Amino acid sequence: MANVQAFAKRSLYYLKQLQWRCLSSTVLSHMSKSPLLFDNVELASNRYDIQRGNFAKATQQDINYFKDILSSQSAVITDAEELIGSNTDWLRVVRGSGPVLLKPENTEQVSKIMQYCNNRNLAVVPQGGKTGLVGGGVPVFDEIILSTSRMNNVIDVDKISGTLVCQPGCILQELEDRLDSDNFILPYDLGARGSCHIGGNLSTNAGGIRLVRYGSLHGSVLGVEAVLADGTVLDCMSTCRKDNTGYDLKQLFIGSEGTLGIITKVAIALAQKPRAQCVALIGCNNFENVKQVFSSARKDLCEYLSACEFMDSKIMSLVENHLKLTNPVQTSSFYVLIEASGSSEQYCKTALLDFLETLIESKVIKEGIVADNSVQIKDVWALRERVLEACQHDGYVFKYDVSLPLRVFYNIVDDLRSRLGSQAKSIGGYGHIGDGNLHINITCEEYNKQLEKAIEPYIFEWIGKYKGSVSAEHGMGFIKRKYMNYSKSEAAYNTMKGIKQLLDPKRRMMDI
Repeated sequence: MANVQAFAKRSLYYLKQLQWRCLSSTVLSHMSKSPLLFDNVELASNRYDIQRGNFAKATQQDINYFKDILSSQSAVITDAEELIGSNTDWLRVVRGSGPVLLKPENTEQVSKIMQYCNNRNLAVVPQGGKTGLVGGGVPVFDEIILSTSRMNNVIDVDKISGTLVCQPGCILQELEDRLDSDNFILPYDLGARGSCHIGGNLSTNAGGIRLVRYGSLHGSVLGVEAVLADGTVLDCMSTCRKDNTGYDLKQLFIGSEGTLGIITKVAIALAQKPRAQCVALIGCNNFENVKQVFSSARKDLCEYLSACEFMDSKIMSLVENHLKLTNPVQTSSFYVLIEASGSSEQYCKTALLDFLETLIESKVIKEGIVADNSVQIKDVWALRERVLEACQHDGYVFKYDVSLPLRVFYNIVDDLRSRLGSQAKSIGGYGHIGDGNLHINITCEEYNKQLEKAIEPYIFEWIGKYKGSVSAEHGMGFIKRKYMNYSKSEAAYNTMKGIKQLLDPKRRMMDI
């Protein structure tokens, strides 16, 4: 085994070359809501050639009622310019014409709104931090927009049992900051942490970068309170970790994307904050080596492995060229980011260094560096977390979030490159190799209907062939719901429709 101290010095040399230019979450949040980015987006009803349902349209009388129950002029937004951002999704793919944005503060107000809209037959779309990528949190036509932004209170943090109870509008980053002093973390983390709401995280069953360590939200959420389409308050709140009393109804709302009701309160099991954290960035010649790195990481790092991400060279070049971030590893075909965390700082660092040296000596990888302080770790993570931002700079993005067996995981990217050729500006793959979640980004100068037809439904047929999932963590939203059959059997889909019919018989919330 080569000298560990010498290898550590080499890693430090490369890390000193990094330049920390990451935009703050506040800046990214501002960018995502700027009306200037949205004013020329085509209406979804035109782009997708769909018909509006048989719903009522909001009147001044309706708006007056909303003002009465919300008791605040600023909680009822009707100004057309202010509504532009709320009517358009972050990717600028779906734009509606919702005439009013409501900002309730508690469950009672949400219940009154939903009961009133049910009686008036007004369609409603719940909206959180608006960081979704499938058009699920914005109107398609002229739905009432119900924002959870004012429902942002932390109700309780139990330091003994390690549980959090809060409202759905709490921003993920603010929750993380609040929990830090108590040495807790949420059992998931997302690149959109500066803007996304915990209610939206639950509604899409967000996986994020540490699912390989902590599992999905289906296992971490202890309780949910939700308001149904008719205004009924469904109380499934509990902080007990075990409850086998009847059906586990809260699970219906985790991943339901606001199609069954609006989450108004959540209880979640927290994880202990690790005392130590180290990150390695690794260069690989081919995807077989990427798989070998992941397999070795599980074996050698064991319970200390908290994240395993990858990017191909196309994605890395977009990050470097558009965002001017520095990649400390020599040019490679693929890059793997490994995070180890736990109670021992010495173990994390030594284990990662030993792990990299073994891989280099066996010629599995070309090179690797280790970051072991907070600034270096942020620098390395920025290369991965700002990928979507980099792709946005490249033009219009067709973004796909899929799960596939690792044996064919990256083959679809190569296949799409052969199929699409020069029609696309760039085709890249990245994502969570640790849980089989691949993100495919295809860019072009501007929205191209012919390119879209060449991609869809071909990409979903490909995924269905290998028993993958057409949506690994971002949900189906409005954009992908018609492709549900590529991942769900007819019996499963019919059961889902039956549940939808039971809880939202008028289909006033987003359909499935």
